[in-house]
Amino acid sequence: MTIRLFELCGADPKRVFSPFCWRSRMALAHKGLAFESVPWRFTEQAALAFAKHDKVPVLVDGDRVVVESFDIAKHLDAAYPAAPSLLHGAPETYRFVGAWTDTVLHAGIAGLIVSDIPALLDEADRAYFVASREKRYGKTLAEVTAGREERLPAFRASLLPLRHALRGRDFLGGSTPDYGDHTVFGGFMWARVVSPLELLAADDPVHAWRERMLDLFGGMARATPL
Repeated sequence: MTIRLFELCGADPKRVFSPFCWRSRMALAHKGLAFESVPWRFTEQAALAFAKHDKVPVLVDGDRVVVESFDIAKHLDAAYPAAPSLLHGAPETYRFVGAWTDTVLHAGIAGLIVSDIPALLDEADRAYFVASREKRYGKTLAEVTAGREERLPAFRASLLPLRHALRGRDFLGGSTPDYGDHTVFGGFMWARVVSPLELLAADDPVHAWRERMLDLFGGMARATPL
């Protein structure tokens, strides 16, 4: 049976932009598994009722329904052990990478790009997104990202741990990527798909790493509409 991955997209169903969906999309490509992308939008919670969940990604693999990106990665390694592995070390290592990505990287990116997202959404999703995010931030989205060019140096400085982790290696996983790479890369794909803002300087080792990630799996990520 075809593997299906429910993924967040904008008005254009090919414009997948959730960083968590990108983790699972890259994980499937890493395993060499073909899948059907099922477009999902913020206001379509009813479409996920079968999963007893209200967020994506949601993976349907035969009779298995798996939610949460890290659980999807664990499922793929367990279900397809002959394919290249995603998780090479203790789960705690990947949980730490995920925690840093969620709390530091994503928070920093959101403060720079969140006001670019509404333009990509249809009317219903746009109204939902703006209202929910402005309530979360306590200010308009334009105010959240105001002065972002001046704040870029501080964001780039926050990536120092990532630069150190990449020192002397092509990927966080070593000579080849692993799920840690896909976890972090999801955040950068989120920014790439929704915003014209250049997060990374061209001479940054993180930029070189991101370019290598974009070229993986036949350039799957690079080919995503911007």
